[in-house]
Amino acid sequence: MLSAIYPSLAGRRVVVTGGGSGIGAAMVESFVRQNAKVHFLDIAEADARSLESRLSDVAHPPVFHRCDLTDIGEIHATFAAIEASGGPVNILVNNAANDDRHEVDRVTPHYWDARIAVNLRHQFFCAQAVAGGMRAMGQGVILNLGSISWHLALPELSLYMTAKAGIEGLTRGLARDLGKFNIRVNCIVPGAVRTPRQMQLWQTPESEAKVVAAQCLQQRIDPAHVAEMALFLASDDAARCSGREYFVDAGWYGA
Repeated sequence: MLSAIYPSLAGRRVVVTGGGSGIGAAMVESFVRQNAKVHFLDIAEADARSLESRLSDVAHPPVFHRCDLTDIGEIHATFAAIEASGGPVNILVNNAANDDRHEVDRVTPHYWDARIAVNLRHQFFCAQAVAGGMRAMGQGVILNLGSISWHLALPELSLYMTAKAGIEGLTRGLARDLGKFNIRVNCIVPGAVRTPRQMQLWQTPESEAKVVAAQCLQQRIDPAHVAEMALFLASDDAARCSGREYFVDAGWYGA
């Protein structure tokens, strides 16, 4: 697909969490193609190294950092290293998540804490890690990734949906608290995106057909479509956009 060019993104320092595969990898590639300087975090080292290799011939090749985002100490150390390598982060994309299915009766306190850690908590602490540098620059963009799931009340995702609903509240809170420093915070809400993980674990031809039939636009959503929204919201073209949710779901109104 042809992409718009955003001159304001050239040279910007971008961090994408969960950038090794799926939507995150599309984000990494899209920002790289805008001549941004991209760092991406993941624990899936094989996928991440493969992406690094595939994009090694661009003006600013992306840099992979192995980081367990459920470990707050690793978050602090990784962002400190990124900032030390070239200056404050201009754009943070909080993409990392895990949508494992679960039954209500089988959820333990440990599993609850683990799901919140992998899907919600790190978004706040990554934002905290970049906020100081953004305040010093007098500008910045934070993009949080939500999910259509809780808007539709999808089954076997209670904890995931709790976290994703919380991200929309977090987005509004951060937008209010950081707006005085010209830091914009928005939430992108993807619909049913055709990622390798979704296709391998959850989707069948029958379930795909059901999703498409429930969408206003009866076409599948690919990671690149979500990345295109991120490019716009991160660019100066979206200079007056903050504290809101932006859906990339093809108008999906039913499960």
